[in-house]
Amino acid sequence: MFAAALRRRDLPLERVRDRLRARGISVGLATLSYWRSGRSQPERPESLRAVDALEPLLGLPAGTLSSLLASRRPRGRAARYDPEVGRRVYADDPYLREALGDERFAHFNEGLQSTVIHTTVTLNRHRAVCELATTHVVRARRNGVSELTVVVAMDDLELPDGGVAFEVRYGESARVTRLPELGCLTADILFGRTLARNETAVVDYTVRMAGATTPSHSYERRVPAALRAFLLHIRFDPGALPAVCHPYFREHVGAQARRGARLVLDASHTAHLVPARCAPGVHGVHWEWPRDDDGKSADFGSGAAD
Repeated sequence: MFAAALRRRDLPLERVRDRLRARGISVGLATLSYWRSGRSQPERPESLRAVDALEPLLGLPAGTLSSLLASRRPRGRAARYDPEVGRRVYADDPYLREALGDERFAHFNEGLQSTVIHTTVTLNRHRAVCELATTHVVRARRNGVSELTVVVAMDDLELPDGGVAFEVRYGESARVTRLPELGCLTADILFGRTLARNETAVVDYTVRMAGATTPSHSYERRVPAALRAFLLHIRFDPGALPAVCHPYFREHVGAQARRGARLVLDASHTAHLVPARCAPGVHGVHWEWPRDDDGKSADFGSGAAD
């Protein structure tokens, strides 16, 4: 992608280096040459800054190059999983505790570590979230784990019976509990087998809300531990496009959101978030609707998943 973009813009590496330098980013010609040939990829913080600066320079949508980066190679010993980090992420999330109950909340997916999460959020012509499709890869931290628990918060769970469907494609089955008074549902997705320590499993589930009409303004994902890969993909109806989209990040539920650079919709009317390194915390996308139709502002996090 980098090499093709350079050819398309007819940019020699010397000019790329000089333009990066003008932005206060120092990257040598040899390094740029390695990136172009694929012999190496950006890893250091300065190099990742260069990737962000290269995208507009090459006429690429934000996130195009960073989404292609493989996970950073570990140097030295791998970081140990720390359950305290996850507890800090969820610390101020009373709805999650109430949805699961004290006992289940205390042991929420404690035998699993998520490694990859890919969620596609689809909005309909009413500006409402009508479908959530997630692929979730987990690794067992101990022997004997057999299920993944998910909690999905939505704006339109007050739908009549049959209006909310939870479908599992990868995974044996799911025990689903709707909690409209909390605006969420919980689901225990069975793997169909018992995992051994360090064994992985892939689950794929979709939540559909037929007839959803409550406008949504954002969607976020709570991430209790660093992920190898994370993609949040927002798909808008062609007849109901937002005025602007931004990614955001919170260190924990209830913390102030830090907003990122504006996301540009592609030709398919979608925006996406792909952090170069997905740290523990709350990752989301917020959008604003055109003021002539819906001038009301909304808080971050109107839809969420754990």
